[in-house]
Amino acid sequence: MTPDRITLTGLRVRGHHGVFEHEKRDGQDFLVDVTAWLDLSRAAETDDLADTLHYGELAEGVAAIVAGRPYDLIEALAGRIADEVMVDDRLHAVEVTVHKPSAPIPLSFADVSVTVHRARS
Repeated sequence: MTPDRITLTGLRVRGHHGVFEHEKRDGQDFLVDVTAWLDLSRAAETDDLADTLHYGELAEGVAAIVAGRPYDLIEALAGRIADEVMVDDRLHAVEVTVHKPSAPIPLSFADVSVTVHRARS
């Protein structure tokens, strides 16, 4: 795997994911981190956006998934995001973390998150 990577951290998007009806009805904010591994040497040489992963488009694509159809599990949401990001065949691997800081846990906590990793064989 190439050591080059692009990281998007803390993308906040309102979504309607969860196993409880009130989560799907009311929604809550989710935070998403994405790290994409790809060879950035060509972009470094050319200084051309076409030779890299456009992180603005990455953010918009991730936001559309989070704001889109509801999933029961953030595991499924993270997997869907990772699979969609890996459609770009320039990527060697991607890691996606979905944070659910307002998860319905009746205790004091800072965050709940799930991280998935996808890589080309």
